[in-house]
Amino acid sequence: MSLGQFRPSRRALLGAAALLPLAGGRAEASAVPQDAQRYYDRAARLAGTDPVLRALVKALGPDLAMPETRPLAPLRIFDDVAVLGTTFVQATALITSGGIILVDALGSPDDAEKIIVPGLRAVGADPAALKYVVVAHGHSDHFGGAQYLADRYGARVMMSRADWDLVAAERPAHAPRRDLEIADGGRLTLGGTTVTFHHTPGHTPGTVSPIFPVRWKGRRHTAMLWGGTNPPAATAAKRANLASALAFAARMRRAGVDVELNNHGGADYGLARVEQLRSGSTGAANPFVIGRARAQRFMKVMEIMLRGRIAQDRSATGV
Repeated sequence: MSLGQFRPSRRALLGAAALLPLAGGRAEASAVPQDAQRYYDRAARLAGTDPVLRALVKALGPDLAMPETRPLAPLRIFDDVAVLGTTFVQATALITSGGIILVDALGSPDDAEKIIVPGLRAVGADPAALKYVVVAHGHSDHFGGAQYLADRYGARVMMSRADWDLVAAERPAHAPRRDLEIADGGRLTLGGTTVTFHHTPGHTPGTVSPIFPVRWKGRRHTAMLWGGTNPPAATAAKRANLASALAFAARMRRAGVDVELNNHGGADYGLARVEQLRSGSTGAANPFVIGRARAQRFMKVMEIMLRGRIAQDRSATGV
């Protein structure tokens, strides 16, 4: 099985193996209906020893524990992409010749002022070049700093209509004022970079997942950023999430996506990959460049785990 450009070290594989029971493992099988467990086992077998896929299995499981929040030093993970935030949630800055597109804005104005702004400066980008803040979904840990950045730098805030409506209905603290709506399939071009947005509802009614070009050591790749990972509570929303995963996988295939990103790096081994890049332990390879086939396996693992979660709901409700 090819792992794309990056082949994890033995140490990375052994560390990832500790995250989950082995395929077919039944440590908690007594609490999981048999039909759901079959899906979970199938996903674990497909993940194998791949640390990215194994982390996704764990993140989509019914017993997910949220990680501790600690500072995360900012880092350019591509020539033109930087990650800023904490170990719980991250914002992704696309640094173009025409300015910066920021995907997500962390949880509060304080986060924007004390994490995003100095983080951009630390990676050699000027916060005053912020042109757009794209909110991947309408939860406060993703939009909390958006209005601060809009007020300070004149950035336009973008969200899907469904999640603008969600935010308006829930009226959470630090909600941004309604601004630009993201259409399904819509495109945003800044400098030489064009981002294509895809609606991937499920995590929220209007979750958005972008696809965009990135460069590593001058070489072009195509990245996706999955907009909302944790499965929603309602079974109908899980079904919407499953449909989104299937549709987005097809869009990834057509676009030639070979880079996988997430706004919660604990869900996809992303935090470990950031530190691998920071330490230089991968040499010239970039661990976020996983190759087209492995990117499709990522989405297949997601699909199977969501089918398991839906099966577990059906067993609990009889519907």
